[in-house]
Amino acid sequence: MNPIIIGILLPLAGTMVGSAFVFFMKKEIPDRLQKTLLGFASGVMVAASVWSLLIPSIEMASESIVPAAVGFMAGIGFLLLIDELTPHLHLGAQKAEGPRSRLSRTAMLALAVTIHNLPEGMAVGVVYAGETQGLTMSAALAVAIGIALQNIPEGAIISMPMHSEGNSRWRSFLIGSLSGVVEPVGSVAILMLASVLGAALPFLLAFAAGAMMYVVVEELIPETAQGRHTNLSTIGFAVGFVLMMAMDVVLG
Repeated sequence: MNPIIIGILLPLAGTMVGSAFVFFMKKEIPDRLQKTLLGFASGVMVAASVWSLLIPSIEMASESIVPAAVGFMAGIGFLLLIDELTPHLHLGAQKAEGPRSRLSRTAMLALAVTIHNLPEGMAVGVVYAGETQGLTMSAALAVAIGIALQNIPEGAIISMPMHSEGNSRWRSFLIGSLSGVVEPVGSVAILMLASVLGAALPFLLAFAAGAMMYVVVEELIPETAQGRHTNLSTIGFAVGFVLMMAMDVVLG
């Protein structure tokens, strides 16, 4: 199979593996484990944003920070706009965000995860597109593997609360898995866009970084800071950050 196709599908596979945890664990993830996993996901995304997206963006633009700065802010703005226009419900929250809607809690939970997963797919696509301008296939694979790893706990964190909401195990697994479908879609969309706008690749790299950082700051970090065991979130963040950084350096 084409290595690009494998890389594009890896994050979805990670989400599906994590969603399958609903078949083997109780209805709720222990709070300590959930805090650790959320921290780990945050660490992976921050490290990928810096080492795999922002730094290559600056290097491709002949050390100019302008495309990186503009792209980063545009990525933040894009996710902020989607957040405002889409009715969604974050894990553990009682009140939905976005415009008023008659959607079920399950549907709004799924929409929240879809918003979360979109920038990850964009990141994989833009790094593979960067192969034509100096980024190696190994570096792109490192990003795909890193995001797939953080999608495993993320899939579990999504499917199991959905089961707690009253959905069957199979329905919770399917909804959790389908939330990851947006990732290969985002990857392919960015690959197609990059092939047309090759000169805009530094901007697109930073755009993906901004979108990922928005998810970390808006969703993951607030969730890790609530309640007890926040120190475990910090440890998980450190492990995820170092793992992603090491993968990028070794495979890049």
